[in-house]
Amino acid sequence: MITAIGDVMRECYKRGWITTRDGNCSVRKTGDDKIYITPSGVRKNLIYPEFIKSIRIGEDGSLATPMAENPSGELEMHWQILKDAARTRCVLHVHSTNIVAAMYAGWDLKNMSSQFPEIYRYTRVGPNVPVLPAVSQALADATSKALGLRPGKPEYDVVGQGNHGVCAVGKNPWHAFEHIERLEHICQIVLNSGVRPSIANTSPRPQIINKM
Repeated sequence: MITAIGDVMRECYKRGWITTRDGNCSVRKTGDDKIYITPSGVRKNLIYPEFIKSIRIGEDGSLATPMAENPSGELEMHWQILKDAARTRCVLHVHSTNIVAAMYAGWDLKNMSSQFPEIYRYTRVGPNVPVLPAVSQALADATSKALGLRPGKPEYDVVGQGNHGVCAVGKNPWHAFEHIERLEHICQIVLNSGVRPSIANTSPRPQIINKM
């Protein structure tokens, strides 16, 4: 599982979903008193198991985070999603190009995805998270709310974050990766189609923009 974190982050870099030092991934295993998360500022194309930070969960249910550990700046977002997990859960956060571009263009990712069986059969896309500062409590709160978190299983598998990125939840790093991969693929198709989001959201027969 820890090895898979590095494998997934390197693949995200190869796909162009993150630049060298961007993105983060975490895991909480069933029955473990630690969470495992990527460090801050480390090149994700060169990340291996020895770089992954382990953060102990205190008896009061809070994280005991030594400053020297230097975990991801998005630790609070990851912890909000992991803390009530009843079984092993992984969180993956990247800045994939087409998902961010689709939101910037005005697309409602949940509505858009409901039109494509290649995603809605396997991945539950939640409501868009509004534009909020990165590495903020507001972003952590809004992301966990959009995922519809509950102890057993989140209501959704993946949500886009306005002008920022995407966050996915899975049973392991590759499972979370696949949710983002499906959404990124659908966003690429829709952006290439030239369909306006306002038209697609209101008309059963979307009109196509003529590209010069």
